[in-house]
Amino acid sequence: MTPPDHIPSVVVPLPQRRAAPPAAWPFRLLALLPVLAFLLTVVAPPLNHDVAAVLNFAARWIAGERLYAELIDVNPPLIFVLNLLPAAIGAFTPLDEVQGLLVCLLGLCALSARLALRLARPAAGAPLEAAALAAVLPLLMLAAGYDFGQREHLMAVAAIPYVLLAARRMEGVATGRGLTLGTALLAGLGFALKPHFLAVPGLVEALVLLHRGFGRAGLRRTLRDPVPWTMAGVWLAYLLSIPVLFPDYLGHVLPLVWDFYLDLGGFAWWQVILTERLGTALMLLLPLAVVAARGGFGALPRVLAVAAFGATVSAVVQHKGWSYHVVPVRMLAGLLAVVLAARWLEATLPGSRARRVAPGFAVVAAFGIGLHNFAGAEAPWREITWSWSRAGEVSDLLKREAYGERLLVLSPDIFPVYPALNYARAQSTLRTMNLWLLQGVYGTCPENGARYRETWEMSRTEFFVYRTVAEDFSRAPPAAILIARNPGIPWCGKEFDVLEYFSRHPLFAETLRRYRPAAEIEGYRLLRRED
Repeated sequence: MTPPDHIPSVVVPLPQRRAAPPAAWPFRLLALLPVLAFLLTVVAPPLNHDVAAVLNFAARWIAGERLYAELIDVNPPLIFVLNLLPAAIGAFTPLDEVQGLLVCLLGLCALSARLALRLARPAAGAPLEAAALAAVLPLLMLAAGYDFGQREHLMAVAAIPYVLLAARRMEGVATGRGLTLGTALLAGLGFALKPHFLAVPGLVEALVLLHRGFGRAGLRRTLRDPVPWTMAGVWLAYLLSIPVLFPDYLGHVLPLVWDFYLDLGGFAWWQVILTERLGTALMLLLPLAVVAARGGFGALPRVLAVAAFGATVSAVVQHKGWSYHVVPVRMLAGLLAVVLAARWLEATLPGSRARRVAPGFAVVAAFGIGLHNFAGAEAPWREITWSWSRAGEVSDLLKREAYGERLLVLSPDIFPVYPALNYARAQSTLRTMNLWLLQGVYGTCPENGARYRETWEMSRTEFFVYRTVAEDFSRAPPAAILIARNPGIPWCGKEFDVLEYFSRHPLFAETLRRYRPAAEIEGYRLLRRED
């Protein structure tokens, strides 16, 4: 039956998804260029020296040496436990340990960036912030450059999602239980890497509590909040595990750290603040923190500022002023700058115009963060010059003369011994990463004016180093010996000669006769065993 002509047909349009303007895609791709630049930087050699040294110890641990008994280091055990995975990848898969570590670190960065993006402010009400964070959050995970993989970098990677979650907790924004607990567990592990890192969650949780108030309702919210309890559970479990699983760390290593390590290269607190790295980071952080404290920008800027000050406290109390100590301050301060700029523009611009300029703002934010982290940093210059640098020459020497071999390293240096050992797949036979214990006991000249102490004059620590180096050397002679020309020990009448020092032990002197000079480069000489 044909419908009457006077009844109009009604066409109901289907809802269509709003497509992004075509012009936005070139900007999005351009905003990802700094991410690509840092990605290429962190996967290129050299691996950070401290990261490489810890990885080498983890590989020796898997090979059967006992942590804190035959492998003596100042670092608490968690970082070695975490490095067991890349060390196992290197031991049991076609990948080597360095490649295994990079896979693990990039996976961690991807996980943290994913958590952070899910916790960020909803895109509907903040197009500028959403666009900027989509580019900046992945970038920040890689922005440590040469310090990629340092414990400070790992802490900052774990802290960024936690900081975003803290802002949501302050503002009462609902968050799924799985996302909340996953973020809290990651943060708990990150902050457990060093005792100093607890300054960050301490200040952040104090801010959350202060915002909620100390009334009955505020305290009830705090007691029901799973985040601080989850992190505290991680820390308590870790703390209780140390005397059970690693008793030598408390009984043997900690006294050595207290007596000898803390005084190596130490600064006063105000000297640390005035170092070029931390001082420059604070020049950015302080004015931004004042703006964030004035209010009107929401909870996130205040949480970021407080977390950055916690990271500053962590850097200062370590008394070193080293570049990687400042990484969390730089990362959090950079994120704070981006969030403040985005929210100021969103409050100033009409909504339609804010949406139009969002892709361009993301490009500016990404390149700004990239320049902020490249300026004055060691990356990418170490990577660019690696092949012709002295450190690269040491790596080539070990690959050529001791690839896959056991090696006695008599040097005060971590860099460039590490990562050269890692790239040569060689294992040091020294019980410590370097000669820091010998540096500690010879920090001052012997009172009798002699260059070396006799055995009856040695402290228990010095005799331990003197005896174990000689006995280990004699029991299982390594393929080669790498000796640093600079012992890192003060001049006392004449230079400290490490071979001369240990050759006073008859076991060392007898075994040393089997070695002959094989190669020499600036600062180092190599002896090979004659079989």
